[in-house]
Amino acid sequence: MAKPVYRADTKAAAELALDELETKWGEKYPIVLESWRSKWELLSAYFRYPKAIRKPIYTTNAVEAVHRQFRKLTKTKGAFSNENSLLKLLYIGINQVSNKWTMPISNWALTIGQLSIYFKGRLDGIIKI
Repeated sequence: MAKPVYRADTKAAAELALDELETKWGEKYPIVLESWRSKWELLSAYFRYPKAIRKPIYTTNAVEAVHRQFRKLTKTKGAFSNENSLLKLLYIGINQVSNKWTMPISNWALTIGQLSIYFKGRLDGIIKI
């Protein structure tokens, strides 16, 4: 639904995509779109960075990924016999999905190069460039 907004090449293109999104979905989701509009300056701040940096910003929210996995595992279960049964299910689920988290990020060399330019000195103690 919102991919054309955050995947836009420029802030201006994202604003046009947001207008189109509002035209299509504004009646069904007025509160969401009003929230986007009122916080647009904060939400659109990442357009000052090149695409190599923007993609990891909008695709790697690890906390949301974990929550999504937990919801997926538990949504079809009515109840758990005890706390340990829930913890076991979540443990197994996290072990299965963690393989995805170790896959390399595409174009990582370009991304890390751009990060080192935009955030000069902040990666020095972590990565040798």
